[in-house]
Amino acid sequence: METYTYKHFPDRISSAHIALFTTVKNAAELRSRIVKAATTEGPEGKVERETVNFAFIEAKLVTSRLHLQTAVYQSMLADAQNALKTKTVHSEIIWSLNPTNTITEALRRFGVSDNSNSLLVVRVGQQAVPVSEVESQMKSVVEGDLVSIETLSDIIDWAAVKKYYKLNGESAIAALENDRSKQNAVVDELVTSFVAMKSVMS
Repeated sequence: METYTYKHFPDRISSAHIALFTTVKNAAELRSRIVKAATTEGPEGKVERETVNFAFIEAKLVTSRLHLQTAVYQSMLADAQNALKTKTVHSEIIWSLNPTNTITEALRRFGVSDNSNSLLVVRVGQQAVPVSEVESQMKSVVEGDLVSIETLSDIIDWAAVKKYYKLNGESAIAALENDRSKQNAVVDELVTSFVAMKSVMS
């Protein structure tokens, strides 16, 4: 798990913890819990919302650490400025990754699905909360293997990324058809730039 600190943000959102889980076994149950947490009222709902108070992201659609960091930072900035487009900073991260402004589409594409095998899990919160506590909370919710974020490159579905971001017609990408490594690098730059600019354009 990796932790990033942003001292210029309010204390309640001064840190971000990012973890990558592979061989996830409880994706369907997890998605069901998230829906239940959002719709259950009273003390039970409050407890469940805190338990699943993370951004659960389809890892195969995130092209790099920077791609995700950009979405996380832009979402924290929106929260700090009271400018969230969604209900929480965690749902904002998922919204930021999606090329359109439709939150339901963002959740369907970039959020956890019944068939998710690998998930990036993000918790934005206070810097004072111990990293070990956050990691323990993640592991109590996600049934999978916590691995290095460096292994993300083995998971990415580049075809799906290009489809969702509508990049298949880009001449710069087509010109690199015979060099997948360079083509992927260009795709990563384009999608990261899109996330960085989305809040300005929307």
